[in-house]
Amino acid sequence: MPADLRTINTAGVLCHFAQATRYTQFTLHEQNQKWSTPIVLVVSEELPPGVITHAQAAQPHKGGIVEDSRSARAALGVELARSAGEIARRWFDTSALAVESKQDGSPVTQADREIEQYIRAQVAEHYPDDSFLGEEFGETTGTTQYRWIVDPIDGTKSFVHGVPLYANLIALEEEGTIVAGVINLPSADVLMHAERGKGCWKNGKQVHVSDKTELDGAYVMATWLEDWHPDSIVDLQSAGAVIRTWGDAYGYMMVASGQAEAIVDYTTQAYDLAPMPVIIEEAGGMFTSLDGARDFNGGNGIASNGAVHDSVLKIVNQG
Repeated sequence: MPADLRTINTAGVLCHFAQATRYTQFTLHEQNQKWSTPIVLVVSEELPPGVITHAQAAQPHKGGIVEDSRSARAALGVELARSAGEIARRWFDTSALAVESKQDGSPVTQADREIEQYIRAQVAEHYPDDSFLGEEFGETTGTTQYRWIVDPIDGTKSFVHGVPLYANLIALEEEGTIVAGVINLPSADVLMHAERGKGCWKNGKQVHVSDKTELDGAYVMATWLEDWHPDSIVDLQSAGAVIRTWGDAYGYMMVASGQAEAIVDYTTQAYDLAPMPVIIEEAGGMFTSLDGARDFNGGNGIASNGAVHDSVLKIVNQG
């Protein structure tokens, strides 16, 4: 074996991978027989607690078939988000980034398209019958109970202006319910993920929402304030809340990790919010649309620590 390769045993399968990079693709082998259809995965050399690889979650079988399970897909989602972050950082650090405008006036870049194409290709390789919804290339309908929902770069305006609070978002929906989600903030070096019943994890440490019960001193995030009714801003401030425009996925990460109490989005698409229900709820909080429904596809959303949810919802719904 070459000196630059290491060997590990994962789920009874001998695996070789190069030490040269932090996240490296490798091919699974049996001890004495290469698989007829090798499976290429991405792993971290030093995985933090609470993170499992797709190789660990998906029990392999000869012929390259992996276990058809929620946890295997959730683990793959985390790995794909990490790889998406590497692509994003490459574009973020270059002056060659070209920005175009979509029909709705929102910006799109080569990075958005390259990341979504990469994630689509990887999902199609591992789970070709799953459905897939992405911001840049629309929806592909599959035949399983699973649908992947991807925003390759959430916060493209931040991305193109050199603000390091953009994110890669991946969600897994099972029979209409979001069961796993990932928020990756590559330039901030933060990855948050959750799976139903397994908690919410930020850089390998389990996190929880804050225990603040009053609006006085509560931090309420907004992606932007243009949609807000002026009375809502005044009433929140009168109640002692602190309003900050640390929005997009970054704001939801702050709520889930207890750094803020709520975030309100008046105008969204499904791929903007898809990971948020499972991430916020597994951290002990609450996510709803602005009409109080447990729905990420209603064109708006609010996430909170739960204790201040009704108070914020009442104020932001006026006008």
